[in-house]
Amino acid sequence: MKDLLTKLDNLKRPRLLIRAARIGMGDYRRDVHLRRHLGHGPLPRSSAALEQLVEIESGMNEQRRERNAGYSSIRHVDLLIAMMAEARIVRATQADIVPLRKCVR
Repeated sequence: MKDLLTKLDNLKRPRLLIRAARIGMGDYRRDVHLRRHLGHGPLPRSSAALEQLVEIESGMNEQRRERNAGYSSIRHVDLLIAMMAEARIVRATQADIVPLRKCVR
């Protein structure tokens, strides 16, 4: 999972897309956003959802770079909102995990 988070930290996207996604993160609702991108059914754990979102976003970024007529900047920002919010959840859960050797004396 750290590899995926490192990959996200090094992701290069246009500043305007990132800025819009950061603004939109305040309104992120996991059940609504994830269902819109991953489909119906039970929601996956944040780490699994993040992996799927990164894959989808990679394809969308290729469309953007190729100036594909089917590219939607609105959908791209919505994907980035979901990715950033899920990454925040993953990081928060990792921070709550205390290493075993610190617990044992």
